[in-house]
Amino acid sequence: MKRAALYARVSTFDQTTDNQLLDLRQMVEQRGYQIVEEYVDQGISGAKARRPALDKMMAAARRGEFDILVVWATDRLARSVKHFVEVLAELDHLGIAYLSYREQLDTSGPLGRAVMIIVSAIAELERSLIIERVRAGIRRARLEGRHIGRRPLDIDRPAVLRDRDRGLSLTEVGKAHGISRAMVSKVVREQRGPGSHKTLPETDSQLHENRPPETAA
Repeated sequence: MKRAALYARVSTFDQTTDNQLLDLRQMVEQRGYQIVEEYVDQGISGAKARRPALDKMMAAARRGEFDILVVWATDRLARSVKHFVEVLAELDHLGIAYLSYREQLDTSGPLGRAVMIIVSAIAELERSLIIERVRAGIRRARLEGRHIGRRPLDIDRPAVLRDRDRGLSLTEVGKAHGISRAMVSKVVREQRGPGSHKTLPETDSQLHENRPPETAA
């Protein structure tokens, strides 16, 4: 006998899942399945991928506690094609079938598996279109001369070099200009060449920074 888990959801606390569960229990009984658990999310939007009951149900699926997931309608489980495909793909990987009351979609049969392949293809097409739109937007922004990505730090490089010439340590210069010690070192290297900052005279604070740890006699 197949072990069935029921999942029901409503978006507001004014609604009830009683009708959904009634239909699901009748269908499961007609098919001769055994209900092992009922998972209910009350007052939670389907747009949220993370929901208490859904998360609990998926954890139970990973532990192999049921053989088939039964829902009243696909939009009770997921509101986006991407999320729906992700859930179905994981269930399929775990060897768990999916049954929808309203759509009469049953992935344990050949027709249901064919529908799943079609839905997966649609989701892949959706992802490809989104990627292409993003790339087109980036190309257009570059052609229009707009900056893409993180803007470079506004560093007063001459002032950084002056402070190093005064003998301040990398840490002291970084704190004074709001940048990291590594960035100070990079500015010095870019302006004066590799190793140039090592030729500067060291102050007491620098000697303290660079002094090796004391060892026991």
